[in-house]
Amino acid sequence: MKPEQKTPSVTGSLSSSSPNASRLTPHAALVIFAKAPIPGDVKTRLCPPLTPEEAATLHGSFVLDMLERTKLAVAKFQLPFQRYLACAPFSEHVFFRIMEERHGVRLLDQIGKDLGQRMHRTFADLFAKGYKQVVIVGTDVPTLPLTVYQEAFAILSRSDLVLGPALDGGYYLIGLTAPSEQLFAGIPWSTDQVLAVTQQQAKTLGLSVGLTATWRDVDRIADLQTLIAECREDNKKPKQDRSFSLRTAGTLQLLATRLKTR
Repeated sequence: MKPEQKTPSVTGSLSSSSPNASRLTPHAALVIFAKAPIPGDVKTRLCPPLTPEEAATLHGSFVLDMLERTKLAVAKFQLPFQRYLACAPFSEHVFFRIMEERHGVRLLDQIGKDLGQRMHRTFADLFAKGYKQVVIVGTDVPTLPLTVYQEAFAILSRSDLVLGPALDGGYYLIGLTAPSEQLFAGIPWSTDQVLAVTQQQAKTLGLSVGLTATWRDVDRIADLQTLIAECREDNKKPKQDRSFSLRTAGTLQLLATRLKTR
């Protein structure tokens, strides 16, 4: 599972408009951080009003969205990165094995006591494999524009750290050009201070930082209600212009109907 090496680093945009984009071999890694859709283990802050089974179905759809959309981004912009799926509770779970087979993604285990440790271990392991840029993205941003992945790797060509700010004060994406364990130390995870404290840590460590677009992730019921409303508007567009997958749109429509009675 070693990437091809001796590839020059990118110093500009990674779009297909770059004359070198089509000749680049993977020197970068994009990692989707995901849990298996096990009822009671995922999206617990949506329960109630959702049942654990409904939350797990929604989460599973989000994971599939990220796999499909990142694959589309690679093809559309000829982005030179290898896709990984960082798995919890373990990569041998049947859900992840199916994802590996169907979506051509490589599997990693999430290892560590908290989110920070798990992300640091992922960064450290992939840099040890020879990657020069590594980006981790969560699964709670099903409508994230494909251009954000292009932007994130372009930022890493001129900065040490890239962050994708979430509206709730956290971040949905983080990327580095080298491992930095101290960046993840003392972060108040699952609070509205995650982004601000991470930026302060980066400043203390002397890391240059770039930001991608601010986006909404889905942690609480208010986030889900907003996503449902956005999906309704999205469904009014021509099919080729819609951001939501048919699968997630159908799931959100069903949940909206059920939530009216709760």
